[in-house]
Amino acid sequence: MSAPPPSLFSRALPAVRAAATLAVLRNPPSLRLRFPVGRIAYWASRYPGDDASPVEAALRRIRRERSLRRADLLSVARWKTPRSRPRIARNSDRAVRAATREALTSRDERRRIESLTALHGVGFPTASAILHFCHADPYPVLDTRALWSLGVEKIPGYDFDFWWAYVGVCRDLARRARCAMRGVDRALWQYASEREPRRS
Repeated sequence: MSAPPPSLFSRALPAVRAAATLAVLRNPPSLRLRFPVGRIAYWASRYPGDDASPVEAALRRIRRERSLRRADLLSVARWKTPRSRPRIARNSDRAVRAATREALTSRDERRRIESLTALHGVGFPTASAILHFCHADPYPVLDTRALWSLGVEKIPGYDFDFWWAYVGVCRDLARRARCAMRGVDRALWQYASEREPRRS
């Protein structure tokens, strides 16, 4: 088995700005990794295919403008949840720029994610992908396979408390595995892809 790409595991997780608002969870979910943390690099290395960001070519401009354009949002939607793309296409460029600027510049965690879910067709999974690929802080992609790898058998209704607990667990895994968030994301997805029992 080939070694994982150096870019995923040769750098430590970037520090999260301490000034960002932290949430107090009412009923934090129980999330526990199904495999040893030391195997994150192995499972990430088995992730198939092209792993390029859907907005890689536009990232420098996104960081400079501190917002996404409508076309950028549609690219993320195509990567994460293609079926939602027609609904997301209802958003105007102005609305997308305003919402994503709030997500990328706010110091409040709830406003970061909920400014995105206020857009037509954007649920927590797509919003998480926007933060994952575009925000300077490390965010995981919210995905049913990744959740299975963390012990979630039945997917709950997503809300901020669940999202923030998931972020915390994934950031801790990245810290312990000494890898970038993209490596954790790949590992969680791939482990479930190979080990989750097929649903009848």
